[in-house]
Amino acid sequence: MLEVAIMIEGQEGIDWPRWKRIVRIVEDSGYAGLFRSDNFPNMRTDSYRDGLELWASLAWLADNTERIKFGPLVSPVSFRHPVISAWQASSVDNLAGGRLRLGMGAGWQEWEHDTFGFDLLDTDNRFRHFEEGLEVVTRLLRSEEPVSFDGEFYRLRDAMLKPRSPQTVGIPIVIGGNGPRRTLPLAVRYADEWNAVFLTLDLFSERNARLDGLLREAVRRPGEVRRTLMTRAIFGRTEADVDRKLDGAPREELDAAIIAGTADEFVERLGRLSEAGVERVMLQWLEVDDIVSLEALAQF
Repeated sequence: MLEVAIMIEGQEGIDWPRWKRIVRIVEDSGYAGLFRSDNFPNMRTDSYRDGLELWASLAWLADNTERIKFGPLVSPVSFRHPVISAWQASSVDNLAGGRLRLGMGAGWQEWEHDTFGFDLLDTDNRFRHFEEGLEVVTRLLRSEEPVSFDGEFYRLRDAMLKPRSPQTVGIPIVIGGNGPRRTLPLAVRYADEWNAVFLTLDLFSERNARLDGLLREAVRRPGEVRRTLMTRAIFGRTEADVDRKLDGAPREELDAAIIAGTADEFVERLGRLSEAGVERVMLQWLEVDDIVSLEALAQF
């Protein structure tokens, strides 16, 4: 059965009152989970918007919810040291009783790296950096014994982190992205979950089949890697409500991956995604103050 979760862009005006309100609605309305981006506060029209730091917000969520899954989509190794990320993740998951999914990425947004003083690196080095970060995190989170590692970017010497996650096999690692040449092979090697991003049904099916083939080549069963999708959601209780949110943009001109409409449209589109192999969809919800619609969508 398809799980439906919500995804919030944490850098887009999310302060504590908004975050706490969204967490409560997602927990109480029956959604499967709440995920959020990991970016620095964003600038709009010459002023910065609120943007809660990732792990501070997730620690509050962990201690104030009982059932929803949660995590970053995704946390970049380009400005997060993997040892610290693993330590934070282990501590927060311990607090949550084992509900965290650790989404990791290479980093991509040039503006935030330039602004806050981090080197994004060129694409090849960025992915080498990312792969080493994944190696460090998975060793620290999955091994019950101290681990060592000698890499180009990171080193470990008989390292171990406590408290541990209560999850038997450790915190699931989520790798987000659509790239067939770099991202999917990394998902084969390290991921418990592959999260596609803004893919149409046809493209998801193509990448999904490719991932199956790569897993078989690596002697992993396709079922070992969960398949999820993050895509934009524009939901209205009425057609007029949808049109208002689109602000005059014709629906036929929207990106085909976007789900826009009333409940009937959402039920139909989500059903097709489930048939294509999506196991959880994270609906990117940008209207963070439209709590009434967020509650209404959960009823279908």
